[in-house]
Amino acid sequence: MDNLAFVKLPMKPIGELSAEGFFESGLEYNTPARGMWNIVHTGMLVPGAHQIFACAEGCLRGVILTAAEMLALDRLSWISVSEEDMGNGTLESDIVDGVSEIIGKLSARTPFVPKPRVILLYLSCIHLFAGVDFDAILDELSGRFPDIAFVDCYMTPTMRTTVTPVAKMAQQLYAALKPLPLNKRSVSIIGNDRATDPDSELVRIIRQNGFKLRDITLCQNFGEYLQMAESAINITYLPTAVPAGDSLAERFGAEHLHLPAAFDYDLLEANYARLCVALGVFVPDFTEDKAAADKALDKARETVGDVPIAIDFTAVSRPFELAELLAAHGFNVRHIIADTAATEREAFERLKACCPDIMVYAAANVNMLNICREPHGEVLAIGQKAAYYFATDNFVNIVMNAGLYGFAGIKKLAALMENAFLCKKDRKTVISHKGFGCASCLNS
Repeated sequence: MDNLAFVKLPMKPIGELSAEGFFESGLEYNTPARGMWNIVHTGMLVPGAHQIFACAEGCLRGVILTAAEMLALDRLSWISVSEEDMGNGTLESDIVDGVSEIIGKLSARTPFVPKPRVILLYLSCIHLFAGVDFDAILDELSGRFPDIAFVDCYMTPTMRTTVTPVAKMAQQLYAALKPLPLNKRSVSIIGNDRATDPDSELVRIIRQNGFKLRDITLCQNFGEYLQMAESAINITYLPTAVPAGDSLAERFGAEHLHLPAAFDYDLLEANYARLCVALGVFVPDFTEDKAAADKALDKARETVGDVPIAIDFTAVSRPFELAELLAAHGFNVRHIIADTAATEREAFERLKACCPDIMVYAAANVNMLNICREPHGEVLAIGQKAAYYFATDNFVNIVMNAGLYGFAGIKKLAALMENAFLCKKDRKTVISHKGFGCASCLNS
């Protein structure tokens, strides 16, 4: 890259950065890498739930297209808000009347489509700006329809500097749960959007010791969803899930264990030790699991060689930890796309000390438009954003760890890297599918 390009692009060597606030906030660019889940995808995880969005038509377009693409339009309705509605003093009553009308139409459907058990009601930023009384809306609706649980949800970019929409949505996924007597033999994994790999040591410890593992991604019906309230231990491993775990601890008195989806072997073993203490079981010996992960990494390194590696934060929740692990196994890690290392400071500092020349790039800065126009040569990407920005068809197509966890997850990720190096993907088609892992009308 020439000097002019270097100045324009929001990129810096890791050696020049501190753990937070890598780049100044400004005009942003949304790449066509669509694999990350949004609030529509996430809300669909609640069995039997119907989503209702109250917002302006411009915002509704994206919401409706998401539901249509994932073949779930029958589970979504909407209330359009116009500019005139903002000044006539009827915002609350319009929502109540609109939701009531929608419920009436749902109830009039065939018996094969029963009335929803839960309604996720999304207000938008214009309602918050107008000071709408959301509690009054929910109270009125609950009085009219006592057999339906109404959950307050939010479609507003103004939350990004407080609790993010993703974290808030993860929390609200469990808002319809009602208190149950806590069952010490029941454990839930909270806040993930796909099931945790059953081969992971995390799942293995829970199940092999006779505990019932619950997860919203495994619930087949509303009854199974409600049973999640009995879990005496709730586990989170994504940073966006922490508020959900904290909320359940406060509401039901369950223990919240945050066991981050780490790539640091010592941290993983510490996680498992904490889990075993909470469960009251012996800590297994992970010598063979670690050796298997190391062997898989070394095998992948032999296949990949010195090809530059690019990692982005949408693929894994701890990209700097992954970069450190790969670098320790001889991989040529050259690029990381992330805006902060706030949740993995120690790994960031270690990586900064041993590999100060790794380049870190802003995730969504508008000037990142230029990077995909630069010549990069051969790159193996981990994540869709990395594949897009570095214009490579050799990429690992995962989003938010893809349910991989622990030493077993590292072993499988190494195999995915090998496959990505050996087998090119149609980048343009693959990354255009919204909500990786969801059903999609584009698959055909």
